[in-house]
Amino acid sequence: MEIFKLRNLQFLSVQDNENLTGYLPEFHSSNPLRILRLSNTGFSGKLPDSIGNLKSLHELDISTCYFSGLVPTSLGNLTNLIVLSLSFNKFSGQIPFSLANLTQLSQLDLSSNSFSAQTLSWLGKQTKLTILLLAETNLYGDIPSSLKNLTQLTKFSVAKNQLTGQIPPWLGNLTQLTKLHLGINKFHGSIPQSICRLANLEFLSLTSNNLSGRVDVDSFLKLKNLTALQLSGIHLSIPINSTFNASTPKFELLFLYACNLTEFPTFLRSQHELMILGLSHNKIQGQIPNWIFNIGKQTLLALDLSFNFLTTFESFNHTLPILPWDSLLYLDLSSNKLQGLLPIPPPSIAQYIVSNNKLTGEISPLYCNFSSIVKLDLSHNNLGGMLPKCLSKLSNLVVLNLQNNNFRGILPGIYIEESRLRAIDVSHNQLEGQVPRSLSNCTMLEVLLLGNNRFSDIFPSWLGKLPRLRVLSLQSNGFHSAIGKPESSLDFPKLQIIDVSFNNFTGKLPHEHFQSWTSMKVANLTFDKDNAYMGVVTRASSASYNFIYDNSYTLEMTNKGIKTLYEKIQDHLVAIDLSSNKFDGEISEVIGSLKGLYLLNISNNILTGPIPSSLGNLTELESLDLSQNGLSGEIPQQLLQLTFLALFNASNNHLTGPIPQGKQFSTFQNDSYLGNTGLCGVPLTKKCKIFEPLTQPPLNFKQGEGSNFPSKFDWVVIMMGYGSGLIIGFVIGNNLTIRKLERFLKNFGRKQ
Repeated sequence: MEIFKLRNLQFLSVQDNENLTGYLPEFHSSNPLRILRLSNTGFSGKLPDSIGNLKSLHELDISTCYFSGLVPTSLGNLTNLIVLSLSFNKFSGQIPFSLANLTQLSQLDLSSNSFSAQTLSWLGKQTKLTILLLAETNLYGDIPSSLKNLTQLTKFSVAKNQLTGQIPPWLGNLTQLTKLHLGINKFHGSIPQSICRLANLEFLSLTSNNLSGRVDVDSFLKLKNLTALQLSGIHLSIPINSTFNASTPKFELLFLYACNLTEFPTFLRSQHELMILGLSHNKIQGQIPNWIFNIGKQTLLALDLSFNFLTTFESFNHTLPILPWDSLLYLDLSSNKLQGLLPIPPPSIAQYIVSNNKLTGEISPLYCNFSSIVKLDLSHNNLGGMLPKCLSKLSNLVVLNLQNNNFRGILPGIYIEESRLRAIDVSHNQLEGQVPRSLSNCTMLEVLLLGNNRFSDIFPSWLGKLPRLRVLSLQSNGFHSAIGKPESSLDFPKLQIIDVSFNNFTGKLPHEHFQSWTSMKVANLTFDKDNAYMGVVTRASSASYNFIYDNSYTLEMTNKGIKTLYEKIQDHLVAIDLSSNKFDGEISEVIGSLKGLYLLNISNNILTGPIPSSLGNLTELESLDLSQNGLSGEIPQQLLQLTFLALFNASNNHLTGPIPQGKQFSTFQNDSYLGNTGLCGVPLTKKCKIFEPLTQPPLNFKQGEGSNFPSKFDWVVIMMGYGSGLIIGFVIGNNLTIRKLERFLKNFGRKQ
């Protein structure tokens, strides 16, 4: 940028402009720059080593940009630095130990980068620090005792790391602390009582660790400046006779997750300014009391009461349950025992989750007023009736989950041209008719689950135009007729899971579709198979808080012969289930091109012909079910290449010959092969016949006397050895002529 060329430039601040892009130039030692602020801009690239030449620099803030690569060790030369903020970039490698030289620092923020694992051993000499933010920097190990020297700290965060050990009691000596965030680590043991002596604390988070022990809530309520408290995994004791007076903290954020609460804490009665209340994963039983509605009636933004034993709202025994909070954005009542009619949140609601309860009745037309709603999850209840047509007009809706209820009638069409829907799950209901063609408007759609309903339609090939569709389930419906050819070779470009089992499809397997399912053709080994899941990030914002939720998709399908509920779908999963239909004909070799497949189920059809040897190309395959068909011939030896195969079922076919031996096939039991009378070999008791080797030439064969060169017959035997690789035995009857033998060899060679 031209501005960096100004010779006497001492102050440069161009914050909050993402359209401002570029790279940092090389800096000379004569540069007088004292303040450089580029936060929340589009600057990118590497931080040049020459930044260490800016010896006059007092403040360097390049947070929330796109910088990457290593943090140069030359930063340690900037001994006049007071403020250093590199947060929310893509820096990698180690945090340089040279930062220990920056003893004049007052503010240090390195949070939310991609640093490699390291400890905090380099830190402790910066005794002037007032703000130290190291959240999400891949830290591990204990908090070193050298940090007890940082007595001026007001804000300290090491959240979202891998820190272990116990929370050090000396933290209670850092009396200037107003914010202490140790959440989402691996700390264990009890909470030191010294923490409750930090009289200036406004924000305290110890959540999502491995903490244990018992703590009286009075200990925290004595911190009168506390406005945000996040605890989890402890036994929070609430004395029965406690009194709460004017000095009780006025919480804005209170999150008591898995704290063994058996009732609503009575001190909540005085909390009229709450904005976020989370009491999930406790043991709170019975009714939700009336006084709850007085908590933050004008201010409450998020309420999470999930995973308790709540049964009803005290106020709504016989009336329509309309919830009173005016500004509520997020409400989670899931996984309780709630009965009665479906509660109706205020029109401000953005995320509403009430799954896994016992709610009854219909969806009220008042739901049509939810113009801001992003996620609506009413799944796993006893709701019924027709779906309101207005649901299709909710323009901001991203996730719609209505599965496992008793909804009937047709699925309303989507009337919005620019629909934001990413996931629709209406499985396990009583919906009927055709799949609405207006779903083609949902160009953002990734998951469509229509299984276990009463739909009657042909295969919705028109869904192939949806550019992002990854998961399609039509199982257990009345879909029928042959699956025709795709309209284009570019159809279903992202599809990686399809389940059309238990329908009435006929005709050949959809081999033409196999050729167009390009996302199934590559075995992607780059996924983190433990942590990467399909889902969508949804957001809701207010003037005070931004709520970001990672919503994982769910799916039910058969895996390794067992009906499996995926509460999270692994991002790498590639699966095809065409079972329990009426597909006929042979299995095309083209199926071997789908090299990313993990699950393949084509059982319970009327398929014939051989098992294609190309299945041996599916080296990621974990489950292969070919049972209940009319397949014939031998089991290809190429299937031995499937080293991840955990389930193989070829039962009830017309297969013959030896079962492949070794590798994964040594783990399969008899039931993998039942109903194939022509199969032999382990694990079956039927042994394969072994032919005796030929010991002398046939009587009618004439060999030239005294010849040491192999006869024509000898060459046949030798060539068969080269062709097959292994000769077990060879017997020729007296009436076998050389011509017949040559024809046998010719055919044998072609098959090989």
